[in-house]
Amino acid sequence: MADEYGTSLRGASILVLDDEPGMRNFLTKILEPRCKRVEQAGSPDEATAMLDRAHFDLVILDNIMPGKTGLEWVSEQSRLGLFADTILITAYADLETAITALRAGVSDFVLKPFRANQILNAVSRTLDRKYLRRDNTLLRHELSSDNARGQLLGTSDALAEVRAMLHKLAPLPTPVLFTGASGTGKEVAARTMHQLSDRAEKPFVAVNCAALAPDRISQELFGVVEGADQRKAGLFLLADGGTLFLDEVAQMTDALQAALLRVLEDQRVRPVGGERDIPLNLRLCFATNVDLERAVEDGRFRTDLYHRINIVNIDMPLLKDRSEDIVELASMFMTHFSTALGMPALDLDDETLLKLRRYDWPGNVRELRNLIERSVILGEFPDEFAGNGQVTGSQAVETLDYVMQRHILHVLDQCDGNRAEASRRLGVSRKTVDRKCAAWGE
Repeated sequence: MADEYGTSLRGASILVLDDEPGMRNFLTKILEPRCKRVEQAGSPDEATAMLDRAHFDLVILDNIMPGKTGLEWVSEQSRLGLFADTILITAYADLETAITALRAGVSDFVLKPFRANQILNAVSRTLDRKYLRRDNTLLRHELSSDNARGQLLGTSDALAEVRAMLHKLAPLPTPVLFTGASGTGKEVAARTMHQLSDRAEKPFVAVNCAALAPDRISQELFGVVEGADQRKAGLFLLADGGTLFLDEVAQMTDALQAALLRVLEDQRVRPVGGERDIPLNLRLCFATNVDLERAVEDGRFRTDLYHRINIVNIDMPLLKDRSEDIVELASMFMTHFSTALGMPALDLDDETLLKLRRYDWPGNVRELRNLIERSVILGEFPDEFAGNGQVTGSQAVETLDYVMQRHILHVLDQCDGNRAEASRRLGVSRKTVDRKCAAWGE
């Protein structure tokens, strides 16, 4: 429900801890229509058991309860590994209680007696701060990484097969392994699947396993608990509800492979120094540009982990195998970098487009992207791609004669100049190929 309290409540999971049933029911009645999940606990022990079963974004708790105060419970849970924010309900707002609450990590107070709008404002404030911290952390991670963004562009048959598989897998929780050469768009494909899923509003977190420092990788992924007042959520927990994309999985250390296998089997993660396994609601995707079967045979990758991540495999096609998409990609990259860099776009004339189409692209889409960015910066294409064609813009891209020329000459290149084989692949006569080549001066 979207109302004056914003949208932060909509996807939140909240635990209400109070020994008084009337107060629990009152809070549940207020929150339940606005939140994804609201559960109740009548005692600290019951709340502890519920935290062992599920992760909550927020805990609202009374301070005065039989056997243990709310602050004592928060301090105890913080040492175990409590990553939910907390709102304390109390009738006593003395300075000592406030200092103790701050030390325990309580996010906000609500004084008894209170009205519905007061608790809703406190919940909204707390969740806004929580999500802002999460987004800032993930943004810093994103900025420190060379993470791919953009759309999965192209109309080739090879890409159509990939797109169809992404649509089929998007609603499912099944892990997906993306394979293919470097630069083929494995992360872009994973992001596309995330955006097609019901997790689209939750984070997509990409991690390059080869780029994380070996002595920090466990803390970065799983989080860390140091005493009652020092907790840092790892990328697994920050991505909770969304998708975690682990790239370069073949480069993982043996210790990380073992830890990841436990996460896959249990759907739980234990922060370094913590004493609680935190349940996760997470879609996991993996990527590699190496032959994992060979890595398993060579003893460099665990057999059991390989079978856990290789349930569904999407193999990204090489750019040369979807060469009909090159022109569309080049046009998109030209527009993007001209705008992003504030520099004039270069003309993609018919000769340049033909050269782009006939090039082999060993670096795939990434190489094409880098070429266009570099050319915009320098104000010209490299000699091997520069053209003097008179036709530019949409006419060069879309005119049937130019489309046909690029396609026929590309197929001819694939056949090493063998016109008989090219005509067979194209489904036309040898005379047609000869006539077209003569017209183009080939």
